[in-house]
Amino acid sequence: MSTPTQRIQHLSAQLRGPARTDEAALTAIQKKNPNDVVITLAIRTPLTKARKGYFKDTQLEGLLVPLLETVIQKSGLEPNQVEEIVLGNVLHKDAPFMLRASGLAAGFPASTAISHVSRWCSSGLLAVEAVANKVASGGIDIGLAVGAESMSTNPDNGAPQYPAEFMAKQVIQDVTQPMGWTSENVAGDFGVTREKQDAYAAASWQKAEAAQKAGYTADEIVPIATKWKDPKTGEVREVVADRDDGIRPGTTSEGLSKIRAAFPQWPPSTTTGGNASQITDGAAAILLMRRSVAEKLGQPIIGKFVMSTVAGIEPRIMGIGPTVAIPKLLSKVGISKESVDIFEINEAFASMLAYCTETLQIDPARLNPRGGAIAFGHPLGCTGARQIVTALSELKRTGGRIAVTSMCIGTGMGMAALVVAE
Repeated sequence: MSTPTQRIQHLSAQLRGPARTDEAALTAIQKKNPNDVVITLAIRTPLTKARKGYFKDTQLEGLLVPLLETVIQKSGLEPNQVEEIVLGNVLHKDAPFMLRASGLAAGFPASTAISHVSRWCSSGLLAVEAVANKVASGGIDIGLAVGAESMSTNPDNGAPQYPAEFMAKQVIQDVTQPMGWTSENVAGDFGVTREKQDAYAAASWQKAEAAQKAGYTADEIVPIATKWKDPKTGEVREVVADRDDGIRPGTTSEGLSKIRAAFPQWPPSTTTGGNASQITDGAAAILLMRRSVAEKLGQPIIGKFVMSTVAGIEPRIMGIGPTVAIPKLLSKVGISKESVDIFEINEAFASMLAYCTETLQIDPARLNPRGGAIAFGHPLGCTGARQIVTALSELKRTGGRIAVTSMCIGTGMGMAALVVAE
């Protein structure tokens, strides 16, 4: 019987993308057609530390309402022109209710429908996919995808209790395990050393620090006014969150090497608070419509949503999901990784980031050029949408055209999407 490692290697080989780009396919994804699904607005809130940052006392609706209000303001659309808002959210037990109320509070009419999707860390991208598919099919003309998570006010309580007959299966037992356990499995199974993880993490911190200091993220971020309780004095005051607050200036591999293991109970115990994603609050929004509609309304087209896909893997090594999702995506589109200008891969853990980068042989210069979740956080439902916001902003800055976003997903999956900047 093959091992999980052998099975994942076999699956990766099956899904491997083309060795060289099909020039006709490359031309096709960049060609402008009236029925293209295009992005006309891509914005996000700052990402702030859960239980510490300026959003620690902000409920989910406190993130949604100002973001939705900004969409109306920046797009210039009449609110009734947006036919549906889809929210990607993982932790809030009443997410559809909160979105419906937040949409109405922000100024969208009752005629703007809502829905809620959830697939753990890919929920924001799943929301984008849901809207894109409805626009592509003609079911709606204009839709808004939102990814949002208040991890401060909605803590992650892990897997539910399963019936005994479920737990008799090892693979289902694996589904119930904490994500830190899966990180250590990736490190142990694939020989990803602590030193390598700290090096990848340090690169993320350094890129994020440089991007923030250079002002690259300014066009991504919408400042959000909220109330914050000072943990020292207990004073509640009005504040404005306008920057990602998790970035630690001057972070180095040497400094990270001194941080103690977060999970000493699970060998090889290489995951730390410095080389894993931060628990964070934040939200992002992507406005999508058909190209013909955008042109008729005079909307600025900033990108084209081409395709997304998903693939499953062994739950115990869920972190390496991008190694199956990205090749599957590239194979379907017909281009090789060399034609991709930016890869935004969620940095759930440095163990998975290192394995995915090296297995897929991604040029580090094209990987998360503004840093990633290790440096500024991973609000679970937000990240999939946030990555598109970041990718389009960076493509605009650099003159690049094609970005691939991807993330690992709890219980053992990977999702990936391809967008083209305009």
